[in-house]
Amino acid sequence: MPFSRTSGVDRRLFLTSVLGAAAGVAGLSGCAGSSAAADTKGASSAPLADKVPAGTSLKVASYLNAQQLQFKLAKLGTLPFTVSSWVNIGAGPDVINAFRAKSLDLANNAGIPPIQAHYQGFDAKIVAIDITRKPNYLFATKPGSDIRSVADFKGKKLAFSQGQAQGVVLLRALKQAGLKYDEVKLVPLTSNQFLTALQSGQVDIAPLSNTQVPAYLQQYGSKGARTITTDVVDLVNLLWAPTSVLADSAKAAAVAAYIPFWAKGLVWQYENPDSWNEEFYVKTQNLTLAQAKSISDLANKPLFPPSWDEAIKWEQETADLLAEGGFVKRFDVSSLFDHRFEAIAARAVPAEYRR
Repeated sequence: MPFSRTSGVDRRLFLTSVLGAAAGVAGLSGCAGSSAAADTKGASSAPLADKVPAGTSLKVASYLNAQQLQFKLAKLGTLPFTVSSWVNIGAGPDVINAFRAKSLDLANNAGIPPIQAHYQGFDAKIVAIDITRKPNYLFATKPGSDIRSVADFKGKKLAFSQGQAQGVVLLRALKQAGLKYDEVKLVPLTSNQFLTALQSGQVDIAPLSNTQVPAYLQQYGSKGARTITTDVVDLVNLLWAPTSVLADSAKAAAVAAYIPFWAKGLVWQYENPDSWNEEFYVKTQNLTLAQAKSISDLANKPLFPPSWDEAIKWEQETADLLAEGGFVKRFDVSSLFDHRFEAIAARAVPAEYRR
């Protein structure tokens, strides 16, 4: 629903829904083509340049203009290349479309979009990893529901977006609880439809981002809505880029130079929640300070692993889980990672932010 039709809590609920959906991805479609399996050794084995050549530029994703604000507040200095455009884009399908159109060179997403891109036959690589240790999503019930555990999901209608992080969190929770797909009713929706579906009773359960939960409970908690906490995490927060971008030595050097800024920016945001709450959530997203604090209180400590082994293992498990449900075809996810960039983020941050 457009901003012009929202007000008060409803508008803030919409905004937190948008924030929560940024790392998600819409439904998987298409099938893996030959381009996904193409030989990309040239892009992944050429040594990275020590310096970014003069005149190099990148088009970088900055959903809700958060990235450049973060860099400014953290006082990280000037990037050693030109950002020709900060692209206000976040959702995986939009990012993939922008990659295809060559209107975007580098983006920040969860672990699902690279799997989706491969499935669609688009070749892109992961260049930086931030590990998430605490759940980013809670399962919210519709108002008046008697559901109190994942075991109670049996026979219920569950909001499900098969290619988004929220969908994978749901599949992992079902598997952990020993529930089979045919024991529940998966209602195909995109994550920006989850709140409306809960409010109307179209679904019994939907996985909501931590950023969405405070406003949802404020509006519907008194009407019997609640959340169900699990230990299921969406482990991987990442930077990724088209292989064609990484095959360009100048652009690859710029990507390598961007990664420390990204990592330091996330550390600054984690260490300065009061400033971020006021400057971003309150001033640019029109949330109340109390709502902003309830979001930052749930924030994950950023962790940048020197080795990507755990992330690769998790990404493979995710791809396999999707394949078990018939949503994608099985493949080896190791092809999604460009190891030239593996230790860059970890080297840029203090030891406590390395796994």
